[in-house]
Amino acid sequence: MPSRRRFLLNAPIAALAPAWLAHAAGTPHGANPVGTSTPSKASDASPGAQPAAMHRRAIPSSGETLPVIGLGTAGTFDVSPKDTAGLAPLQEVVQRLLASAGQAAVIDTAPSYGDAEAVSGELLARLRARDKVFVATKIGANGRDAGLRQVRNSEAALRTRKLDLIQVHNLVDTATQLALLRELKQQGVTRYLGITHYTESAQDELARLVEREKPDFVQINLSVTERGAEKRLLPVCQAHGVAVLINRPFQDGALFRQVRGKPLPDWASDIDCTSWAQVFLKFIVGHPAVTAVIPATSKPANMQDNLRAGFGRLPDAAMRERIAGLFA
Repeated sequence: MPSRRRFLLNAPIAALAPAWLAHAAGTPHGANPVGTSTPSKASDASPGAQPAAMHRRAIPSSGETLPVIGLGTAGTFDVSPKDTAGLAPLQEVVQRLLASAGQAAVIDTAPSYGDAEAVSGELLARLRARDKVFVATKIGANGRDAGLRQVRNSEAALRTRKLDLIQVHNLVDTATQLALLRELKQQGVTRYLGITHYTESAQDELARLVEREKPDFVQINLSVTERGAEKRLLPVCQAHGVAVLINRPFQDGALFRQVRGKPLPDWASDIDCTSWAQVFLKFIVGHPAVTAVIPATSKPANMQDNLRAGFGRLPDAAMRERIAGLFA
């Protein structure tokens, strides 16, 4: 993508790593690490200022914090776990995520993403990083037995006995699978449970489920040109203490096509953005209901670019509208 090639592709990973990361290995998984930051408005820091650590947001049901930029795996991690050449850039993607996001970096996957679960499990095993990440997967099956089989298969593929988050994928057999997830949470198989969808047409139903079921997480689509969730769903999540993961932040690349060849506005520097990807991601993270956004990529340079959106000043409400105005 032309807008992303302008980024410093050969910047060392260490340039993104917060200073406290050297001590992260001693932080228990699920604890709030020293250096946890809170979202800042565009006016909160001097131009060019960057905090020592990535912004983090709390999971309302527990208080545990997550870094605001994570990693999705749909369509990008579907390679053979035995494909050495195919795994090499994906391993670097995960390494960059760990170096910059720190403890409990979010990796989101699903059984329906081909070999993405198995690849994620392979890479985490290689990097000995299972205890450093927040692993989210999904159930997308009809019937309790089928749902339980998916969970067992996910445990095997991800090489873990305990998952951080399991979500009902795209509201498939929601009542049955939520009941199963509540059982599994009580048994310690998963720490959190949630519901997902990727289209705005499902958001009214998601809002009703949030009000009735009070899941720990909702995963939805939100972007600078798909803002339906802001009308009802995000306020409902805030009111009921539900964490929010955001998928499809770039609309599967469509946003980059819209800005191809266009320079960043001068005021992008007011929120410490140096690429369109960072503008798109900071627009999302600037909403106070958002816990983390999970852009998918298989390219280390793009991962590095995405991660920078978790640092520096974030847009306040007025700046978010200014960004959206570019696409009105």
